[in-house]
Amino acid sequence: MIKKDKEYVLKQVKDKNVKFIRLWFTDVLGFLKGFAITVEELEGALEEGMGFDGSSIEGFARIEESDMIARPDPTTFQILPWRPKEDAVARMFCDIYEPSGKPFEGDPRFVLKRNLERAKKLGFTYNVGPELEYFYFTNAQKPEVLDHGGYFDLTPLDVAQDLRRETIFALEAVGIKVEYSHHEVASSQHEIDLNYTDALTMADNVMTYRLIVKEIARQQGVYATFMPKPIFGINGSGMHVHQSLFKGERNAFFETKDKFHLSKIGKSFIAGLLKHAPDITAVTSQWVNSYKRLVPGYEAPIYICWAQMNRSALIRVPMYKPGKEKATRIEYRAPDPACNPYLAFSVMLSAGLEGVEKAYSLPEPANDNIYHMSEEQRQRVGIKSLPEDLLEAVKTTEKSQLVKNTLGEKVFEYFIRNKKMEWDEYKAQVTEYEVNKYLPIL
Repeated sequence: MIKKDKEYVLKQVKDKNVKFIRLWFTDVLGFLKGFAITVEELEGALEEGMGFDGSSIEGFARIEESDMIARPDPTTFQILPWRPKEDAVARMFCDIYEPSGKPFEGDPRFVLKRNLERAKKLGFTYNVGPELEYFYFTNAQKPEVLDHGGYFDLTPLDVAQDLRRETIFALEAVGIKVEYSHHEVASSQHEIDLNYTDALTMADNVMTYRLIVKEIARQQGVYATFMPKPIFGINGSGMHVHQSLFKGERNAFFETKDKFHLSKIGKSFIAGLLKHAPDITAVTSQWVNSYKRLVPGYEAPIYICWAQMNRSALIRVPMYKPGKEKATRIEYRAPDPACNPYLAFSVMLSAGLEGVEKAYSLPEPANDNIYHMSEEQRQRVGIKSLPEDLLEAVKTTEKSQLVKNTLGEKVFEYFIRNKKMEWDEYKAQVTEYEVNKYLPIL
C-alpha cells in the first residue's frame, strides 16, 4: 500500500502538474467548506497548516476567537478528475486547530476521530458502508423529474445511466470504491453504494461523493439533490448505514453457533442503537424536511425494532452467507443523505458501544410487517416510534447525555440551538397546502 505522507504529496504535485490544492473541511451542519492554495504554499501548509477566519463558519468560532488553523491530512490527497489535466487541481481534507496547537473541538472531523479513539481503546475498528440515495431534477428551482422509472429499471425508463456511470468513474478516480449502482424506487431517484471502510475514511468519502454527484450532474445540465423528501407522494431518499466492529481482521459481530450468526458484541451493539435511536435521530435526520421522509407507507423506518428479512424495521441484519463472515453487519436505516456524516457516524458508534460496554440485552426480532400493525398491537409488543418531527427530535436529543458526551459540549450546544432556530423559522411559514385548504373556506 502506498504511504501517503508529505513527501508523497509533494512528489505527486510535481509529477501531475498540480497548480492548486483545495483544502476541505466541514461545518457543524455538514456543509463542505474550503479554500485553495497554490503549489508554492503547499509545503508550508503541510508543515504548519493554513490560517483562516473561523467566525464565518457555522458552529466554529465567535468574532473574538476567530483565528483557526487548517492542517491538511496528506492521506486524503487526491487529484480532482473533472479539472483540466494540464493545470491539475488536488484536494486534501483538513483537521482544524486553534492557534495554540490544540485540536478545535467544534470540528466535526475531530468529533469523529475522538469517538473512534474510544472504540480503538476497546480494541475495535468501526467500519461503515452507506447507501446514499438522491434525485436528479431538471433544475434547482423546481423538482421536475428526468424519468418515471422504478426500482432496478433499465432504459428507456432509466435515462440517467450515463450520469451514474460518469459519476462512478469520477468516484473511482479519487480512490472511492463503488459496490454497485441502480435506479431507485421513486421517479428520477438513484443510488450508488460505496464499499465499506473505516468510518473516518468513509465520512470523507461521503462528503466527496455528494460533491461529485452534484458536479457531474451540473456538467450534464441537470441538478442532483440529497434533499430527503423533495416530492410529496413518492419515496424520499435515505442513507442506510451498514456497520460492523472488527478486532484486527476478525469481525466482532460474527458468531458461528448463534441462530442469527450474531455475537454477543453484535447483539449488544444493536441493543444500544435501539435504546438510543430517539436520542440520535436529530443528528442522523437533521433537517425539517427529514421528517417528511420518516412517515409510514414509503419504506422509511420509523419503528424502533430489528429484524433480518423485515425492511420495515429500523435495524436490519442481512442474512449470513457461508464463507462471508467478514460481511456480517447491521443496517441502520434511519439516516438520510443530507446529514453530517462525521456526526452521524459518531452518534451511531457511541450508542452501539454503550450497548457493548453495558452488555445490553437484545429484544426478540420483529418478524411481522410493522406498518400493518395497529398502534395497540405495537404497544403490546413494546415497539416504539422515532420522533415525528424535528422539534420532537431536538427536544429528545437535548436531554441525551450520550449525545452531549459524543459531540462534545461545543458542537452539542451549537447544534441544538441551530435546530431550534430552524424549527422556529419553519413553523412560521404559511405553506401552499394551508392556502389551498383553508383560504377558500375560512
